[in-house]
Amino acid sequence: MAGFILYGTPGWGSALVEAQLDHYGLDYRFEKVGNLFKEPEARAKLENVNPLKQIPTLVLPDGQIMTESAAITLWLAQHTGRDDLVPGNGAPEQAAFLRWLIYLVANIYPTFTYVDDPSRFVSVEAAQAPFKAAVAAYRERLWHIVEEVAGAPWFLGERFSALDLYVGVMVHWTPRQAWFSANAPKLDAIANRAKALEALQPFWERNFPDA
Repeated sequence: MAGFILYGTPGWGSALVEAQLDHYGLDYRFEKVGNLFKEPEARAKLENVNPLKQIPTLVLPDGQIMTESAAITLWLAQHTGRDDLVPGNGAPEQAAFLRWLIYLVANIYPTFTYVDDPSRFVSVEAAQAPFKAAVAAYRERLWHIVEEVAGAPWFLGERFSALDLYVGVMVHWTPRQAWFSANAPKLDAIANRAKALEALQPFWERNFPDA
């Protein structure tokens, strides 16, 4: 069967899916898109497969297109028949996993959408600076909530999951890892453990070579 095609940009949201493809050992091709906010050709390239022009965009082996990282996370677990990243039915951690997976993508991830291009939400250019500041402060409050419930050594406690990969990726985004180290030490520790996973070293080096 033909492999997957992952449209993305190193270090961007596509890394959330790329880490899982690597973890599962699935065959895929990484189709580099470029900077969606600075390169019109990048948006044009992605629009052919995703009208929202967002990443991650994953083309399945049968040609179907999937978007939305949480949906892809759940689909990959079902596709592989494995539960090492997504707790299966009956697992005591399943409810918490689903809650915080959706929390990350429905609450925190959109804050990047807001500030990447504020003109989509704030029409007056002079209002964009305070808008960005307000969103940044709101994002930090959201992370504090996650910090309060995070377990150890992994987010769900003893059980490793895709949540740990999400945290490992997202600490590289604003407010950056120094903030997490100072303000969210449990999440910082989870991210460091995820980045120490031997099997994923090539992934981390491709996406965050300077980290």
